Amino acid sequence: MNEVVSNGWERRLAFLIEHCIYAVAFFLPISLDVASVFLITGALGWGVKSLWFRKGRRWQITFLDWAVGAVVVLGALSILVSPDPGFSLYNYTHLMGRYVLLYYLVVCNLDSTEQLRKLIWAVLCSAFFVTVYGLYQYVVGFDISATQWVDGEQFPELKTRVFSTLENPNLLAGYLVMMMALASGMAFAPRSWREKGLLFALTALFGLCLVYTYSRGAWLSVAAVVGIYGWLYNRRIFWIFCLLPLGLLVAQDSILARLTSILNPTDTSSTLRIALWESTVAMIEDNPFSGIGWGAYWMVYPEYDFFINDGHTKIFHAHNMYLNIAAEIGLPGFFAFLAVMYGHWRKARKILQETKDPWMAGLSLGLLAALGGLFFNGLTDYVLFNIQLSMLFWLLNAIIVVAAKSIFFSEAGGNRF
Repeated sequence: MNEVVSNGWERRLAFLIEHCIYAVAFFLPISLDVASVFLITGALGWGVKSLWFRKGRRWQITFLDWAVGAVVVLGALSILVSPDPGFSLYNYTHLMGRYVLLYYLVVCNLDSTEQLRKLIWAVLCSAFFVTVYGLYQYVVGFDISATQWVDGEQFPELKTRVFSTLENPNLLAGYLVMMMALASGMAFAPRSWREKGLLFALTALFGLCLVYTYSRGAWLSVAAVVGIYGWLYNRRIFWIFCLLPLGLLVAQDSILARLTSILNPTDTSSTLRIALWESTVAMIEDNPFSGIGWGAYWMVYPEYDFFINDGHTKIFHAHNMYLNIAAEIGLPGFFAFLAVMYGHWRKARKILQETKDPWMAGLSLGLLAALGGLFFNGLTDYVLFNIQLSMLFWLLNAIIVVAAKSIFFSEAGGNRF
């Protein structure tokens, strides 16, 4: 093939792959099906590029391949002990395939800060549309009486909880916490006041929608995000907590009722969560190494049901990210997953400490806060049970790797960073 023609086709494939990644990021919280089409298209383009062009065969070896590989292998091994290996195998390939493919598609095909800028704005623009639709739901009104999202006896005034394009309000809330953290973190970096204003306006819009999810765990996660900003950026940010009493004065009765119920040990939701955690701990104690099987929580839970005692009720996860992962893939898999979490967090913090690029510093601060909010939220919920949010988690991790690559690659003297 003529070298000029060859380079032309390679550039076209690179363009296709890059913009498929942007499309995945944009459509991920809006439509999983559409995002999947772009993910597959980008993967096929990457495959063709790798097969036909020598430069396209480069594989980026990252600092956390061993941890990612351990999660992949240990998750696969847990299938062997599942009550339904066929279901677990299907669920594993369907989900883990998405995670690994998205992660390495981004890591191996994006290199520059400019590409990261486009990717981040794709993420934030998508969050804007998700938020606007959520606020539309609140204005129009969505009757939640038949959804079992709220104890109607304890919260009789609470009739509407928004969920936008996601499955339920808690998932939307977990998503909005990450988007608030990402947008506000980037806004703290020195740049034009116009861009600062836009990012802070987005943060406020995301926060308003978050309020109407009435998700108590997510509200507490915002406090964790503020704490991360105060710790890593500027301690004066802690003064934001002084605005809480003022917010309570103007808050709706339904919001106040949800806030005060956090401290109520007899709250139905809190009682159920505690019971689920006790059951999950028992699962871990009985299966510490192998786990109960990938995606098998809903099948195994009836054997450990100490609270509901209703065989017709399906509980799909433990409402605690850490306990759920440890139960399904065992403690070795759980520690591998912790290594993935901590490894990317640590790398993002290193970027924040060492980069001289203000935009990159803002991005790393936002990523640290977004992941920190997710980690805190994981104590009382498991939003990564949702495919869209779990893919977003792996996308954010991949962004950290690309950011590290753009900063530290030249210093590493090779293709490992």
